[in-house]
Amino acid sequence: MSDQQLEAIRSLLRCVPSGRVTSYGRLAARAGIPRGARVAVAALRQTPDDQPLPWHRVLRADGRIAFATDHPHYAEQLRRLRDEGVVVSGGRVDLSRFGWAEDSPELLLPADD
Repeated sequence: MSDQQLEAIRSLLRCVPSGRVTSYGRLAARAGIPRGARVAVAALRQTPDDQPLPWHRVLRADGRIAFATDHPHYAEQLRRLRDEGVVVSGGRVDLSRFGWAEDSPELLLPADD
């Protein structure tokens, strides 16, 4: 993965508004990286601490929180989502209700050729 791809993912994540969520795969696709969910995960993991991101707004494709329920980040993500008004039930968010305008073509970045 390139630095450009990592920054594209981070830039798009900064655009996800409070109270909305997206998935790792959707975030990568918007950044022009088809089938790039793992790249999105890596981009979040590799983000320096001095560049805070709203990481809690990114979920698995089925709307579930990706962390195990006993992981400290699970509780933190759950708290942050609920603080923003996102309903989380059984560790899952209804993407049809809280998903970020996934089909906004103006937000898509072109894929690298």
